[in-house]
Amino acid sequence: MSGRAGVAQRLGDWWAGLSSAGGDGLPVRAGGMEYRRTASTPASVLGFDQALVWVVVALLAWGTVMVYSASIALPDNPRFGKIAPTHFLVRHIFALVMAFVAALLAFQVPMALWERHARGLFLLSLFLLILVLVPHVGTVVNGARRWLSLGVMNFQPSELAKFAVLIYAADYMVRKMEVKERFFRAVLPMGAAVAVVGALLLAEPDMGAFMVIAVIAMGILFLGGVNARMFFLIAFILVLAFAAMVWFSDWRRERIFAYLDPWSEKHALGKGYQLSHSLIAIGRGEIFGVGLGGSVEKLHWLPEAHTDFLLAVIGEEFGLVGVIALIVLFFWMVRRIMHIGRQAIALDRVFAGLVAQGVAMWMGFQAFINMGVNLGALPTKGLTLPLMSFGGSAILMNLVAIAVVLRVDYENKLLMRGGHA
Repeated sequence: MSGRAGVAQRLGDWWAGLSSAGGDGLPVRAGGMEYRRTASTPASVLGFDQALVWVVVALLAWGTVMVYSASIALPDNPRFGKIAPTHFLVRHIFALVMAFVAALLAFQVPMALWERHARGLFLLSLFLLILVLVPHVGTVVNGARRWLSLGVMNFQPSELAKFAVLIYAADYMVRKMEVKERFFRAVLPMGAAVAVVGALLLAEPDMGAFMVIAVIAMGILFLGGVNARMFFLIAFILVLAFAAMVWFSDWRRERIFAYLDPWSEKHALGKGYQLSHSLIAIGRGEIFGVGLGGSVEKLHWLPEAHTDFLLAVIGEEFGLVGVIALIVLFFWMVRRIMHIGRQAIALDRVFAGLVAQGVAMWMGFQAFINMGVNLGALPTKGLTLPLMSFGGSAILMNLVAIAVVLRVDYENKLLMRGGHA
């Protein structure tokens, strides 16, 4: 990391010399095209990654259509009472509007400010995770206490915790850069912080969010340059911890058995019900799908079709082609965000680079888990499909995270134009 930082510093000195001599400088790539940094280069060209924005908009738009398609039959379900066919669509669009406003505000915040308040944001997320466990304060849905009622919407503190841990871990690695080879001074305090968050999440319970947070923290430690032996030691401890959680929890263990044989008489109408109907939906879609709106499984057969199992409805209505297209979009988005992070690190902006790469790991890992669950490759886990599934808190924090990545890219381009981030 320090070697790359030194190279970036020397390149910066060389660029400063070129600028003072009146040279054109190095080319900048933006939107798939190459530009030279000159005084005449328009800010709109080098402002932010427009291709990334359009891919995110495409995922949001597709998700909105699929939330409406997957929830259109829910008014007939007595569980939801008398609601309009557009009930979930309207709520989803309202969440999108709020998320866009929050994203625009987040984009205005310089990365230096995020770094300065990383610990405060982490403490705020801990406070909200504790608050949600207080009786008569946290809202209970399906036996889980994960939401705080804000009147206009229910907010899920675990979604904020993902973002807060990401920012805190990136700031932590920058502060501990000089002692990153020492386990007790560098790694153990971060591990303790993640353990506290994990304990609060398991009390809700929300093991899926804990898994995502653990992966984000581990990924940032690895990218930050932690010693490989220490990294694999922590990874081994985490694997043992998750295995113990499953082994000593009857209902989690039952989910594993249902995943291994969802078609058995014991599991088909129990813990394997969602998985078996998800596989039926994807099987019905075949290559090209049954057409938009033509899903049968969403008609009260597949529970949570508009949230955790949205991909199953996509597979049924758009077929293998639709699922592959979705995977390609997510893969491209994650790869693009990782590139922005590497570019920031090359410019000696380690905190900004680690934040961007942390967002890439968050989106990529959560999408991987959700898709794996829907396709029967992984045990059932309550994780939504980023940017697409119904869920106001998730959409809000997903767009804030993307806005922060765009801010990193914006500041990268400012530096490459000879300005200040």
